[in-house]
Amino acid sequence: MIEFDRVAKRFPDGTEAVREITLTVPSRRTTVLVGSSGSGKTTLLRMVNRMVEPSSGQVRIDDEDVATLNPVTLRRRIGYVLQGGGLLPHRRVLDNIVTVLRLNGVRRRSAEERGLELMDTVGLDRALARRYPGQLSGGQQQRVGVARALAVDPNILLMDEPFGAVDPIVRTDLQNELLRLQSTLDKTVLFVTHDIEEAFILGDQVVILKPGGVIAQQGTPAEILADPADDFVATFIGAERGQRALRVEDHNGTQVVVDGRGRPAGVLAEGVPRQ
Repeated sequence: MIEFDRVAKRFPDGTEAVREITLTVPSRRTTVLVGSSGSGKTTLLRMVNRMVEPSSGQVRIDDEDVATLNPVTLRRRIGYVLQGGGLLPHRRVLDNIVTVLRLNGVRRRSAEERGLELMDTVGLDRALARRYPGQLSGGQQQRVGVARALAVDPNILLMDEPFGAVDPIVRTDLQNELLRLQSTLDKTVLFVTHDIEEAFILGDQVVILKPGGVIAQQGTPAEILADPADDFVATFIGAERGQRALRVEDHNGTQVVVDGRGRPAGVLAEGVPRQ
């Protein structure tokens, strides 16, 4: 479990990125921080592995204040995935995946065996092991980044807009892959995105942040959709514009779900009761 206890962050130029946030990230669940630029979501995430130090307050992992831990040791036990994968371009795929294992003293052969197993886990062909990141597609690079983050079997996985730089089809594939992995691995995932649709797809808990680092609302996707906390949240999730008002239309015998603007949102599956 990760706990943010009245954490705040003010940068030297006076910018207040996070304003006294108290938040619990439950174990073995996915919590998504969602908001526009300047809402403090990435700052919050980076406080967990001490890439950013809070100006006040505490960040605790299983009741242990991270400020008391060696930052290098802390980072090596936490998985971290960022946009673009953050891969070392001059190192081959397998070498990228086993980087932390090798830093932790694992023998090369054992590390590479583990790396190949992780390629299977994230859906990468082992034939790519000897290629360089520049020879991979964007989606493949992100999978390498996830494999590297999982290499030391961390309890916590931090993901900072990892799917933001890929096309929509690949993004959907990666979202589905993360859902599959989480159902198997049961990690504590803290995920950052600016996309509310992605937040609702991935999050067991969704935390909507306002500019200036203030929590506007937190809860399950269903709770937020059913009862937006205020006008800001309603606008952010599209409720005020009627985008969330779905209805069913019959198209040549097929039940098509459309949104408030009449745009198709999906097909009603057989056996799903209509309201």
